[in-house]
Amino acid sequence: MRVGVPREIKNREYRVGMTPMGVRELVEQGHQVQVEQSAGVAAGFSDQAYEQAGAVLVDDPRAVFSWADLIVKVKEPQPIECGWLSADQVLFTYLHLAADRALTDALLASGCTAIAYETVQDRHGGLPLLAPMSEVAGRMAVQAGAHCLEKAQGGRGVLLGGVPGVSPGRVLIIGGGVVGENAAYIALGMGAQVTLLDKSIPRLKQLDERFNGTLNTLYSTRENIEQQLSQADLVIGAVLLPGAAAPKLVTRDMLASMQAGAVLVDVAIDQGGCFETSHPTTHDDPVFDVDGIVHYCVANMPGAVARTSTLALTNATLPYVEQLAQHGWRRALQDVPGFASGLNIHSGRVTCAGVAEAFDLTLYTPEEELGGA
Repeated sequence: MRVGVPREIKNREYRVGMTPMGVRELVEQGHQVQVEQSAGVAAGFSDQAYEQAGAVLVDDPRAVFSWADLIVKVKEPQPIECGWLSADQVLFTYLHLAADRALTDALLASGCTAIAYETVQDRHGGLPLLAPMSEVAGRMAVQAGAHCLEKAQGGRGVLLGGVPGVSPGRVLIIGGGVVGENAAYIALGMGAQVTLLDKSIPRLKQLDERFNGTLNTLYSTRENIEQQLSQADLVIGAVLLPGAAAPKLVTRDMLASMQAGAVLVDVAIDQGGCFETSHPTTHDDPVFDVDGIVHYCVANMPGAVARTSTLALTNATLPYVEQLAQHGWRRALQDVPGFASGLNIHSGRVTCAGVAEAFDLTLYTPEEELGGA
């Protein structure tokens, strides 16, 4: 199969869809790989490394799109890239369509087969291709939030770890999934007082055991969220409904109870955000203020640590890329447990329930599409 790896063009997106190691694996299996020049440079992977791995370097991104059967990316295609997609191509990348009607419409119009990393499941219902970036984002959320708490950044001027004789900062994490767990790990490591809310009692028990009781856990209710917001220096939104828009768990009215200069980090912003006052920002201009509360809502947080993120992402995606390249998308989705749940768009039809619900579109199940011609 012909596999194309274009350079990412989203604002401050430094990751690349595949490392030279991944390219070498595909080439040794008999596939052809084209990589756009400089695609991996920002992540620390030179053009020479890709050539040594067996890739052909191309200087025109349109050439990569027009040549490839399978396009492997990191972030959702930008408007100009959507115009380069065609009905006989497979796109494999993060999509987060439930938060983006324009992108959904563009992919439907292209006729391509679009498989989203974030909705692929494993045999146990986990999200193996979202997990590595959730780990990165969860850890980065505390790092970014701690920086935003500095007075020079508009924050309260609180050091999360405190010092002897001064109380540490208070961190509230809403959501106990991969993002929440990794955020708790870093926040506790920095010496903060950390409270995590989730709807799952078994998950709260698991996290309590994981952190040996050092993590305060609470069942997530509106009342508990309101009470904890008033005390928090840093709030991390880490709620995920796979493939669907994130629920708005913190309303604008709730901000009135918070301390001036407190910080909200919305890791769910790719799915529309879990704070009512959130809107996507970029690494160029990452924060904004609403009612005295600092908001950090960068939609591609892991892009800032591009090398770590690219290595982690390729480790997770490569086995799936190999299946797509070796067997074609239809058989790969049939044979690999949970892979079919990644199918979001096929031949102008929506195949992801969360996307169909978000935009009131007709849902065609992946099983229907896999059984078609």
